[in-house]
Amino acid sequence: MKECALIVAGGKGLRFGSQLPKQFVELNGRPVLMRTLDAFFRYSPEIDVVLVLPEHEISEWQSLAQKHNFSRHVRVVTGGLTRFQSVRNGLAEIPDEALVAIHDGVRPLVPTAVIGESFRVAALRQSAIACVSLKESLRLVTAQSGDHIGSSQAVSRSQYRLVQTPQTFHAALIKKAYCIREDPGLTDDASVAERAGYQLAIFEGSYENIKITGPEDLIIAGALHRANLGM
Repeated sequence: MKECALIVAGGKGLRFGSQLPKQFVELNGRPVLMRTLDAFFRYSPEIDVVLVLPEHEISEWQSLAQKHNFSRHVRVVTGGLTRFQSVRNGLAEIPDEALVAIHDGVRPLVPTAVIGESFRVAALRQSAIACVSLKESLRLVTAQSGDHIGSSQAVSRSQYRLVQTPQTFHAALIKKAYCIREDPGLTDDASVAERAGYQLAIFEGSYENIKITGPEDLIIAGALHRANLGM
């Protein structure tokens, strides 16, 4: 099946204390979003990539692509007001018969092996959701008043997973799923597919596949990136 990537990038840079959207912040000299795209083209130079951006950021992206000599072919699609709407806009550009890996634009360190496994599992199971096991102990809050937690209880972390992207699907399936009514509780593509009635397959992601949402994440990602390059 044809393999496609749908990269969603609509975040803001507020937690960085700057006006620059976080996907355009530099990670070791190259924009985070560009490093994310690099990861998918390392997996396959022939992969079909759709990039979803807010309309007012498209010209900035084009300037950055020229500045950093980024010449890979990427179809840029205008996003919506929410992630749900942005993904739906991007899916309109994906053929029904393809496999599509939907990925956060601010997860630049996704390993090639994880991308490949997502397509392999989705080809067999129709979906493939990258997850990792929890390292820390887990507690369930049972009573809370304001900022004060009154009581809690330990729960087994073995029953829980941290969800990442890529979240890969048969395109026809996830496009049909995105026909449901938008809801704030639908925080990712897996939750949309599940709400639409589909069963999901999960697979092991990577602890390096971090999502950059604040300055501390950028520091960690920078160190991991340098380590992977032997710098």
